[in-house]
Order: sequence, then structure tokens, then C-alpha cells
Amino acid sequence: MGDAHRIGVVGLGVISRAYLDTLAGHPAVRITAVADLDPSRSAAAAAELPGARALRVEELLSSPEVDTVLNLTTPAAHAGIAVGAIRHGKHVYGEKPLAADLEDGRAVLEAAAKAGTGVGCAPDTVLGTGVQTARAAVEAGTIGRPQFASAVMVTPGHERWHPNPDFYYTAGGGPLLDMGPYYLSSLVHLLGPVRAVTGAGGRLRAERVIGSGPRAGERIPVEVDSHVSGVLEHVDGTLTTLTTSFDGVATTAAPIEVHGENGTLSVPDPNRFDGEVRLHTLGDTRWRPLPASAGYADGARGVGLLDFLTADGDRAPRANGELALHVLETMTALLRSAAEGRRIELTTSAEVPAAVPLTTAAQWLGRQE
Repeated sequence: MGDAHRIGVVGLGVISRAYLDTLAGHPAVRITAVADLDPSRSAAAAAELPGARALRVEELLSSPEVDTVLNLTTPAAHAGIAVGAIRHGKHVYGEKPLAADLEDGRAVLEAAAKAGTGVGCAPDTVLGTGVQTARAAVEAGTIGRPQFASAVMVTPGHERWHPNPDFYYTAGGGPLLDMGPYYLSSLVHLLGPVRAVTGAGGRLRAERVIGSGPRAGERIPVEVDSHVSGVLEHVDGTLTTLTTSFDGVATTAAPIEVHGENGTLSVPDPNRFDGEVRLHTLGDTRWRPLPASAGYADGARGVGLLDFLTADGDRAPRANGELALHVLETMTALLRSAAEGRRIELTTSAEVPAAVPLTTAAQWLGRQE
């Protein structure tokens, strides 16, 4: 993709701040344009970024001064923005999920293949030292051959803190589509792609009460399953039991555990870049922490985009569109399985991305002399 990467940012909501903090001033990139449906947001962002122009969305997608579009819009708009950028010959890197449904996700990758442009997609937290150190331990044979894994995400629901939580409980929402990309991307890194799933789901309440903001006390309907469980069959035969829930109060379960013949790994929260990886070997009496041995140290949102931009013929981008599509199908297949009461075989797969060697913040931020 060349040495000079000109970035146009579409969508300037809360998550954009973390990306801009990472990218602004990085020697390998230059933010040349920003756009948002709210012009005041565009103007404010452009004022903070030397050389960046505030444009309308369509102007940004077609701008000759933009090589790669960073798509930070809401999930429902992900596919439309991506395809629009691709039609203008742009590379695209977007927030998770790749699209709101599998058909739209496929359309993004098909458009990119025809245009010869690249597609990348978050989450990039899985490229941090937490998941990558755990992956290095698995690949080194520290726990022997993996047998099975568990992945658990339990919260009482985002309406307790989010002032406008409606979309979490309508089509395209729910705990699986909201948080699943972090867990499933991690599991592919750790255990490889998924070949089939069996799911089940339910919902604790038909309504939720908004707990904060100007709408506090307002009741909103729950139109999707707020608890989704399932079993993932990985290509190598390893099984993962997955639980994602907005119906629990708390849990002591590790976010991810990988159980092997000779030991168990406790993997930290995949929504974070770091965290402690712990090992319990067969015959031992305690858990012991493993030092960080792989991954982007002190990672931050946007490191996956930098990884995407610096990939070349010798290495594919790690946060790539094929992986994002596979994760999207795994989630939508789990929901279909829960609704239809049957095991579903997947139609997509993905190469396990290249492992991330231990990389200091100075190195990935381009500040290493």
C-alpha cells in the first residue's frame, strides 16, 4: 500500500477519540479528512488535526486525498460506507462487526475483491500482549494438545449506564453481536477457525429500564435474546463452550480458559489489549502468571489499522476482512441455531493470522530510532 498512508475518518463518535489519539502524529499516517453526519463534530475534529479537512461523507469517500477510509460509524452503516469507499478505489478498515448481517459482510469482501482493495476490521485488542502471550504459550506446547475451552461474558445489561441503550435490545444487538467479536477473534487466534456451531438463547425480561441520562426510568422493549450460549466446533476438533449474557449480575469465570492435556491457561479480558495470562500445569498446586512474550505492548485502538497498513506480500493484515466475515458468520449461525434448534455448519473459514512478536509501544508508534 506504499509508505504514505492518507486516512479519512468517517464517524466521529466516542470511539473515534481513541483512534485519533493513536493515529495523530504517527509518522506512517496522515489524517487528511474527517466526516460525520453532525457537521459540528467534523469541524471540531478537523480543527485538532493539522492538514485535515471537514468533508461530507460522500466527499470523503471520493476524495483523491484519501487512500484508506477508517469506518467508525454504527454497525448498521458499516457495509454501506465500506462499499461506497471501495467503489472509489479506497482501502477500508472498520470497527466491529464487519456488517450487521452476513449477506452485507459478503458484499463488502466481494466488492473489495473486484476492486483490488483491502479490507480490515476490528477488534484489534486481540493483537495485544494478553491474547498473544496466551497464543504463544499454546503454540509452544505449554499445556499440551488443547482439548476444550470456555469463553464467558456476563453483565447485567448496558441500560444501567448507557443513556440510549435501545439498539442493544433490537435486531443486530444483544450480547453476542455486541461483545462476541472480541471473544471469537481471540478463539480463532488460540484454537483456529470454527466449522460448526450449536446455540441456545433466551431473555430474562421483556423490558429494560434505562438507568441514567435524560431518559432515566423509561422502559424499552427487549426484541432479541439477551442470553446466548453455544458450542463451537473448531476445525481441529477442539470444542469451545461460549456464554454471552446481559442477564447476569456478575461472574468469577475467567473470560477465556483453554484446557490442554498438561495444563490450563487463563486468558485475560479480550476487550483489553493487556492483562495477566495465568498457567496451571498438571500436578501443580497453584496458578502462576506468565510474563508478556508476544503482542503489541501497551496497545491502543488503531494498532490494528497500523498493522493493516504495514502488511505486505510476506504477511497478510492480521485484523483482516476474511477473519471478520468468519466471526460474523459464527455469531449469526449461533443465533440461527438457537432459533431453529439445530446444529449449523459454517460456509466460511479464515486463516489464523500471523502471531504478533513482542513489539514495544515505541516500535509500533513509529518512535523507535
